[in-house]
Amino acid sequence: MTRKTEHWDVIVVGAGNAAHAAAVSARESGAARVLMIEKAPERLRGGNTHYSGGLFRVAFDNPEALLDLVPEVQAEVPDFLTGVSPYPAEAFWADLRRVTRGGVDPDLGELLVSRSLETASWMVAQGIRMEAAVSLAAIEYGGKVKWPSGAVIRAVDEGVGLSRMWFEIARRHGIALRYQTGAQQLIQDRSGRVCGVVVRDQEGITELSAGSVVLACGGVEANPEWRARYLRQPWDMAKVRGTAYNTGDGLRMALELGALPFGHWSGNHGTPIDADAPPYGDRQLTDKTNRLSYPLGVMVNTDGDRFIDEGEDFQLYTYAKTGGAILLQPGHVAFQIFDAKVSELLEPRYVTGTPLLADTLDELIDKLPVVKARLKEILVAYNAAARSVGFDPTVHDGLATRGLMPDKSNWAQPLDSPPFRAYPVTGGITFTFGGLRVDQNAQVLASDWTMIEGLYTCGEMVGGLFHHNYPGGSGLTSGVVFGRIAGRAAAESAAD
Repeated sequence: MTRKTEHWDVIVVGAGNAAHAAAVSARESGAARVLMIEKAPERLRGGNTHYSGGLFRVAFDNPEALLDLVPEVQAEVPDFLTGVSPYPAEAFWADLRRVTRGGVDPDLGELLVSRSLETASWMVAQGIRMEAAVSLAAIEYGGKVKWPSGAVIRAVDEGVGLSRMWFEIARRHGIALRYQTGAQQLIQDRSGRVCGVVVRDQEGITELSAGSVVLACGGVEANPEWRARYLRQPWDMAKVRGTAYNTGDGLRMALELGALPFGHWSGNHGTPIDADAPPYGDRQLTDKTNRLSYPLGVMVNTDGDRFIDEGEDFQLYTYAKTGGAILLQPGHVAFQIFDAKVSELLEPRYVTGTPLLADTLDELIDKLPVVKARLKEILVAYNAAARSVGFDPTVHDGLATRGLMPDKSNWAQPLDSPPFRAYPVTGGITFTFGGLRVDQNAQVLASDWTMIEGLYTCGEMVGGLFHHNYPGGSGLTSGVVFGRIAGRAAAESAAD
């Protein structure tokens, strides 16, 4: 195969949300020649961003601060501000610590929280249009619309729109982009500084030299061998919610140089999805295979047993770990059961699935491929322990069962209003939590805790942020926060 050499100021490996933030930031910081390389063909470009809901979690003391991000929202959503509660940095921090079981790195977490709002403002200034996340996060009940804390805004047209807007912004900034160009190896000079990337494209092998390199090409979620190695069974059986191209190339290349692994390498973002979802993300359906309304009903496995506290918290604080709980069940499948009282509250994404319907619970049980006697026993016990008054899906209503294993902590209404419906679900992997150790400039550390000069990373390759779980919307936010940091630092390093 042929070899040729080109030189760039900054090379960004990847073309998703974090990669674009890094490339644009590098260009703004003085890098004249910025190149993004995308392993996928153009028709499949954009990494996981395309498949996301486009939700951004930001901290704000006053809800009116959001009006600068979504200036037309009050015309589109009457009484918008009345449904939004302040979400100060302390609350964001508390959520991060709680859902990660204290695992979040304090320095990286502080950067994510403290820069979340200013970063969203920077995105809007670049041309990313935002809107209220009505269908994604809003809860409408009793004539009121309320948003869970911090999860209020999303990109227009969700991940599809976010990806499209980023590509247009990059084009406007004069950032070069090459498709079907997969990174193979990082290049170092005699001092150990990263000074380029060996890539494989349709013409063969190319050496791309650079002043610095930013790795922003995702985790190992689309690599079943690495999933089996690090996440272990049953994650090798998981369906991939997003791109088929996130196979760990960036992590592999960095580790080969002696980069320091960091964070929760056996953890990941695992989501309940339609059991009939394809093995990889569908470009048209994107995140519409998600099934996240389980707090409103009960979820059972094929043995007929409940296996989680469906009402532990709002879905945006539990869904990223619930997919894993489903995969641990027999056959890696479960069934979400609802009655008519909540049918209008189910996320709009449920319309992409075909539920089993029945006029009685006994009829529904007969239709489900479960241990029927056990499921009947479980549902009878649940209905006896549930209460019919006090239900409010917009708050932690404390409507809990007592004496069940497990109990349901909130929103525990009896299943007593026909028709009844059941949705088959499995676990889908979105991204992995393990990554590389970076400093506050997003520069990668080596295993001896010294800096690897010329090498930066962002997006899901940043280790140490998420452990076990994550607050919904913080992944895209962290991608831009650390992408912006990495791009600026890479440009400054290249200029030295």
